[in-house]
Amino acid sequence: MPCLNEAETLALCIKKANDWAVHSGIQTEVLIADNGSTDGSQAIAESLGARVILVAQRGYGSALFHGCMAAKGEWIIMGDSDDSYDFSNLDSFIQKLRADFDLVMGNRFLGGIAPGAMPWKNRYIGNQILTWVGRLLFKCPAKDFHCGLRGFRKDAFLRMDLRTTGMEFASEMVIKANLFGMRIVEVSTTLSKDGRSRPPHLRPWRDGWRHLRFMLLFSSLWLFLYLGLLYF
Repeated sequence: MPCLNEAETLALCIKKANDWAVHSGIQTEVLIADNGSTDGSQAIAESLGARVILVAQRGYGSALFHGCMAAKGEWIIMGDSDDSYDFSNLDSFIQKLRADFDLVMGNRFLGGIAPGAMPWKNRYIGNQILTWVGRLLFKCPAKDFHCGLRGFRKDAFLRMDLRTTGMEFASEMVIKANLFGMRIVEVSTTLSKDGRSRPPHLRPWRDGWRHLRFMLLFSSLWLFLYLGLLYF
């Protein structure tokens, strides 16, 4: 779980993950990649038995990258620590990982989005357009390109060689998994309204542009040939 001042919700997320681990019988660790919290999030995580690593370089992608690099398990499940994703119900992710899929994507549109959990511009414009662009450019099977709850094999993560430090980290993971011929599958998951009293870290227009720019940079046919023909 990436974390930046999530004291309001972090304990609940860790408790859900711990309860699921006991129920599943799988040997697990809860790892918090802290990106410079100043609200005591680190102490909360450690009091609940989670392992905390400190990530100095700011950014969603940086926190996730270093967290995944530090993870000891064969499989990794990543998800935000704002209580919007349900860490108590991860069985479908494990089933697909056991079936030798490399990347298991959550799909919030299949599982259900609670009222107020996603702004209308993200739900009906941003996510839909970026997912359509990703499927068009890379023939990717994912229909919810930016779901933050996903599972993957540690060895697959290392092969992806991810480099981005911001929110586009989520797109880079899906794109590279597709380009490298990895097995990708989706499972339904839910999205709840996050439990924070402050605004989210996501900046829809800025981060949406970063996602789109990254997709175009990785698709030379569309960026140079097709757009060049259009301009011509």
